[in-house]
Amino acid sequence: MSEIVNRVAKSPIKSLNLEEIYPREERVGFDLKDFLFQELILKEQDFRKSLKELDWEQYKNKWVAIFCSADAIVPTWAYMLVASYLQPVAKGFAIGDFEDLELNIVNFLVDSLDLEEFQDRPVVIKGCSSIEIPLYAYGKLVSKLQPISKTLMFGEPCSTVPIYKKPKS
Repeated sequence: MSEIVNRVAKSPIKSLNLEEIYPREERVGFDLKDFLFQELILKEQDFRKSLKELDWEQYKNKWVAIFCSADAIVPTWAYMLVASYLQPVAKGFAIGDFEDLELNIVNFLVDSLDLEEFQDRPVVIKGCSSIEIPLYAYGKLVSKLQPISKTLMFGEPCSTVPIYKKPKS
C-alpha cells in the first residue's frame, strides 16, 4: 500500500485567505450631526470644547467612520479635528461612510501584507468566505500581487481559476 501524498501541501503554491486576516474589530460611526447647533451649524468654540470633553476611549481599537448625517455644511477641518482625536485610540478611521471605511480597511490590510512571501510564486487567492469581503479587496490584491507573483489564481488550491500568468522571458 503506497503512502498518500498531499501534493497541494508540497507545492510551491502560496495561498492567501482574506477571511483569516481580515480585521474583525468593531466598526462604529462618529456623526458630526450630534455636535452641531440645532443640527445645522457648527460653532467652532462649542465644537472644540465638546470634542475635548468627549471620552475617546469608547473608540479604542475600533474602526470609525467619520460623517455628518445632517444636511449641513461642515468645514473640512472639523472632520480632520475628529480624526486627530481618533488617531491615537482607534484601530483606524475614514472620513466618509461605512463603505469608505471598509475601503480604508482593505487598503490598510493589503498595504501591510508581507509581499516577499509571494515573490515569484504561484499564488491562490481563496474565494469562499463566511464573512463579507468587499470586491475592492480582490482588485487591490491583483494590483499588488500580479507584478511580483509567478501566477495568480482564484479559488482553492485544488480547484482554481487562472487570473494571470507571468510571461516567460
